[in-house]
Parts: sequence; C-alpha cells; structure tokens
Amino acid sequence: MTLLGLLEREPSHGYDLKRDYDSFFSRGKPLPFGQVYATLGRLTRDGKIVVGEVEPGVGPERKRYVITDRGATEFESWLTEPVDAEPNLQSVLFTKVVLALMLDRPAEEYLDMQRATHLLRMKELTDLRRGGDLVDTMLADHGLFHLDADLRWIDTTIARLDSLRKVVRK
Repeated sequence: MTLLGLLEREPSHGYDLKRDYDSFFSRGKPLPFGQVYATLGRLTRDGKIVVGEVEPGVGPERKRYVITDRGATEFESWLTEPVDAEPNLQSVLFTKVVLALMLDRPAEEYLDMQRATHLLRMKELTDLRRGGDLVDTMLADHGLFHLDADLRWIDTTIARLDSLRKVVRK
C-alpha cells in the first residue's frame, strides 16, 4: 500500500520508490530492492499499476510505474480505513509471564530484564528524537509512547505476580 501511495503522488521508477520508502518509512530497516520489484510485479499482475515509459539506463531499462484507477481506489480504501486498535489481548510478554509462573520460573527477573531492554530502546529513541528531523521525531514519539505503556504494564504485573501465580497454578 505504501508503494501505491508513493505512485499516486507521481509515477516513479523502482529505484525512486525504494529511495522514498527508505527516506520516510524504513528507519533502520531499508526495503530490499528484491522486495520492491517483487511487489511491483504483483501490483502489475493485479492491475493496480502499469508500466508507463521505459527509458534506457546504464544497466537494464528503467521502467516508470503508474498507478491505475483500480490501484488508486484500493489505496484510497486502505488509507481511509482505521487501523485495528493495538494491542490485541494476546502478547508474547504476557504469555512468557504466565508460563514462567506456571513452571515456577523467576517471572519477576524476566520482567526486570524486559524493563531494562525497554529502557535501553527508549534511550535510543530519545537520542533519535534529539538529533533527528521531524519524521524521525514523530516515529520516535510513537515508539516511546508504546514503550512507556509497556513499562507501566510491567510495573503493574510485577505488583500482581503473587495473585497471578495463584490463578495460573490451580
């Protein structure tokens, strides 16, 4: 959907799409060229984009991809559909806590290690906020708010471990 949105903005070459994606959305996890071209192939197959102008390049010919009406309609539908509220009621962290309690393992130690991991990531995101541009700042804020909620959950869970232990060990 992100590639469709970038193509709605303007017809583009695969290289330009990757560059724009990486500039705005990847932050530390660049989109592989193979994934870009595989996705463009599926979008073409499904009639959501077409190959427009083909230009000679230093290597292979450069294809400029253009969004179709079908692609634009699907993108608009995706863009205006609310994202499912996160998180769902099943999380890996909760599962680990319950299993640790069931198996008489040190759940509080695991939660303390998770807290340390979260705090380290929060420091990294805070540093990114301080030195980054507006896109970095907004993405860092999103991550920080989620991590903060996780930390509150960890603290609440530690306070309830004895009660939860009794429930899961019946």
